[in-house]
Amino acid sequence: MDITDFYDTFFEEAEELLADMERHLLELDVDDPDAEQLNAIFRAAHSIKGGAGTFGFDVLQRTTHLFENLLDHARQGELTLRRDIVDTFLETKDMLHDQMDAYRNGEEPDQEAFARICETLKRLALEEIGQSLDGGEPAPKAAEPTPAPAPEPAPETAFETKPAPAEAPSQEGESRLTVSLLNVGDENRALLVEELEQLGTIESQAGDAACYRVTLATSVSAEDIEAVMCFIVEPDQLKIETAEAEANDASAAGERRLVVSLLKVGDKDRAQLLEELGQLGTVEGQSGDAACYRVTLSTSVSVEDIEAVMGFIVDADQLKIEREAESAPAAPAASETPAATEPEASGQDAPQPAAKPKAEKPKAAKADKPKSKAKSGGGESSSIRVSVEKVDQIINLVGELIITQSMLDQTVSELDNVNHSGLHNGMNLLQRNARDLQEAVMSVRMIPMDFVFSRFPRVVRETAGKLGKDIELVTEGAATELDKSLTERIIDPLTHLVRNSLDHGIESPDAREAAGKPRTGKLTLSAKHQGGNILIEVIDDGGGLNREKILAKARESELSVSDSMSDDEVWQLIFAPGFSTAQEVSDVSGRGVGMDVVKRNIQGMGGNVQIMSTPGEGTTIRIVLPLTLAILDGMSIKVGDEVFILPLSAVLESLQPSPDDLYAMAGDDVVLKVRDEYLPVVPVHEALDVTGAKTELAETIAVIVQGEGRRYALLVDELVGQQQVVVKNLETNYRKVPGVSAATILGDGSVALILDITDLHRLNRAKKEARRDARPAVSTTLNPKEVEPS
Repeated sequence: MDITDFYDTFFEEAEELLADMERHLLELDVDDPDAEQLNAIFRAAHSIKGGAGTFGFDVLQRTTHLFENLLDHARQGELTLRRDIVDTFLETKDMLHDQMDAYRNGEEPDQEAFARICETLKRLALEEIGQSLDGGEPAPKAAEPTPAPAPEPAPETAFETKPAPAEAPSQEGESRLTVSLLNVGDENRALLVEELEQLGTIESQAGDAACYRVTLATSVSAEDIEAVMCFIVEPDQLKIETAEAEANDASAAGERRLVVSLLKVGDKDRAQLLEELGQLGTVEGQSGDAACYRVTLSTSVSVEDIEAVMGFIVDADQLKIEREAESAPAAPAASETPAATEPEASGQDAPQPAAKPKAEKPKAAKADKPKSKAKSGGGESSSIRVSVEKVDQIINLVGELIITQSMLDQTVSELDNVNHSGLHNGMNLLQRNARDLQEAVMSVRMIPMDFVFSRFPRVVRETAGKLGKDIELVTEGAATELDKSLTERIIDPLTHLVRNSLDHGIESPDAREAAGKPRTGKLTLSAKHQGGNILIEVIDDGGGLNREKILAKARESELSVSDSMSDDEVWQLIFAPGFSTAQEVSDVSGRGVGMDVVKRNIQGMGGNVQIMSTPGEGTTIRIVLPLTLAILDGMSIKVGDEVFILPLSAVLESLQPSPDDLYAMAGDDVVLKVRDEYLPVVPVHEALDVTGAKTELAETIAVIVQGEGRRYALLVDELVGQQQVVVKNLETNYRKVPGVSAATILGDGSVALILDITDLHRLNRAKKEARRDARPAVSTTLNPKEVEPS
């Protein structure tokens, strides 16, 4: 089996670990750092280092090795954190991401950047704690593409894929390990044994499905072996024990071996306890069952500190800690007398000096705060990784199934219900099941908005730092779900809106204080469902938009504006290409590019942007998006012999227009008065050149729709009904058609166009102007009044 088969899995998991690392770093309180957050950051770096070493990603491994050592000093309390140190950690995280991208693309990481970040980390260690991170290795060596062979073995050395010579299992740098495979099936066991052969020399193997033991002579660390094995089996199915000689070496280094017995502890708590024990020392062996699970631990931490940490997860009577020497003879009765040797265990550790807790502070610090922010990955077994392409394929097939079901439904509807009642009942059941299947499949693509919002703490932190502002970021509705394709496309527009609010919206601390506001500004990112749409809002408590300033800038840019424009129309001017009210250009904004692109991109996703602003109080920018682009709830309309689809979210109402409510405007524009509001009239047959349509006003129906914050009256022949349709991209399958956003297939197999409300209005205006240029005559189709509305 080729180890490169696991590259994609490693990269995906490493991406998640880096995201978690950044989140914890941004949440970290430098004045009172949370021990669990520091441990979570350390574990993320440790896991990435182990995987990088396993796959031979040398630069990534060596960078994470230095980073991990520095993080270890931080969690031990030896490195006092500051904001600039956290910024360095964030820079290192970015460098790790760049290195990983290089390996993903089959390239070597930037050696200059690698040397620079290594030098930064080493210098930080020397300045803050007065220690070297790599045992005194000269800094220039970090820039070498591959490490030179060293006579002394290093535990983090990237393993080589070539097998060790069989005749020299005890060469310098090698160790003997016993790898136990617990409850592993034959197929996976064969894969694991084959993989172990690549990591060293197998000296013996025996056992059954319950426990299969492999003795391995290898120079690869147990952590790297675990990193490889865990791509195939769960961590609790794997146990790696070192030879006795290594245990003696550990004892000689000031550590002792303890046996930690977990009595009647569930699987979930046991996994969490094992993870904690791994942070307190080296787990050399583990075995047992739910009644009594024994863990052999090599550690320098006192029994009291271990009990303090474990006490947050299990009760005291579920835990027993003994020295290994005295636990061996009592092993058979361990589960019967769990507390019998407790005093002895405490007595054995009694000689520990009372002042020891200062040296052990970082280990015992976990007992000061309960677990809250960091969590283990114990739930991974309940999910699987599936490529987006496979999900898209399933969605397309379900879409075709819905179309087929619609065809059958239309055919069955023409049959007599009395003679074919069974068929009708079956079709009704098929329709319900198809709808449920469709919703279930669509939910697979739905991911929480936290996927988007989690990127912005870093953006706000860095942008606010550049601008010299104090900003508090608040997120609401992070659990609200949106289609994956939309979440990926909304990130860039949302980033621009956030940066724009930070730069133009929220004032400087001095200006806020002068206005009677707190010096710290507040930026809120909110998401919530509303009908078939999702509303995403960027809210700031800044100074709001300046109407006069925007109008003045618009006149300077030769835009068509007037003082009678409504506030909503004035606010929309900031989306004009090249429009900017910034007095000077900065590296954040001011060039007049971006906002028009934001609006265009959101419209391309079937959404619109709305702006609400109050001077002195702040601005709210609202993005309205459909939940998904694959399925659409639509209103079928008929014009002539053609059937079109209107997005149901855009339809407000329908009514029978009266000639008395039609008014002619300047030129040949016509408006319809609806409850004291004058709406532009768009005859669909004129805009789309449909023949055979009804032209008498009394025979038409006005459908009131909304697009880009404006309302229009579409004149159609009749309303067919409401239905859910499968959206097909028209540009991919044909070409861009003005006034049309997409297409769908109806139940009779015909193709219906899905109308784009705003583009349809623009198309109608363009055709009117073309007709006016050709023959200066007003369209008499609708016979409107020759008066203007008051």
